[in-house]
Amino acid sequence: MAWMTRFLTAITFLAVGVIFSPETFGSKSDGEKSPVLITGLKLAHLLCFSTAWGAALWVTFIGGIIMFKNLPRHQFGNLQSKMFPAYFSMVGVCCAVAVGAFGYLHPWKTAGATEKYQLGFLLAAFAFNLSNLVIFTPMTIEMMKQRHKIEREENIGEEVGWTKNQQVAKKNPKLASMNKKFGMIHGLSSLANILAFGSLAVHSWYLAGKLNL
Repeated sequence: MAWMTRFLTAITFLAVGVIFSPETFGSKSDGEKSPVLITGLKLAHLLCFSTAWGAALWVTFIGGIIMFKNLPRHQFGNLQSKMFPAYFSMVGVCCAVAVGAFGYLHPWKTAGATEKYQLGFLLAAFAFNLSNLVIFTPMTIEMMKQRHKIEREENIGEEVGWTKNQQVAKKNPKLASMNKKFGMIHGLSSLANILAFGSLAVHSWYLAGKLNL
């Protein structure tokens, strides 16, 4: 129940923030959007964008590298096979919410060129994450399982690092071929992840320009 307690705590603080927000009891003229709705959409956009950005930063440049350098390869691969679907699902949902909120706040017909470009970057981040979730990650996991099977036959995979794999691959054409296939698919997955991260990075610069600190 610990997760429920944390969730309710977060909701409570959010409710307090809404109650004491100056927009909550503000008035609006006919034809104008509700200040509460606008603030809520901005909050949804900000929270989802920051969650996607933070998760991508950690997984791409910190967490994955630490695990690779400290876990046995097969253990590392099995852990990643469970984490990546959850990671890409979460980031994809966050990108979808960010796109929806931003699109509502900046309708295409009335949006400026800058906002249209930003919507494009957010859509690109969503598309790259979706391609990883639906295409590249399932293929990578399947090839990883096949390679693990070959490595177990060679009594390798419980060590940290790629040294033994590379040594055995020189004598085992089957493993060498699997390494090549895995490397290609994993490379495409990594490229899609980097492009999604880059798209979010561009949007972070846009948001920074809107802040008054």
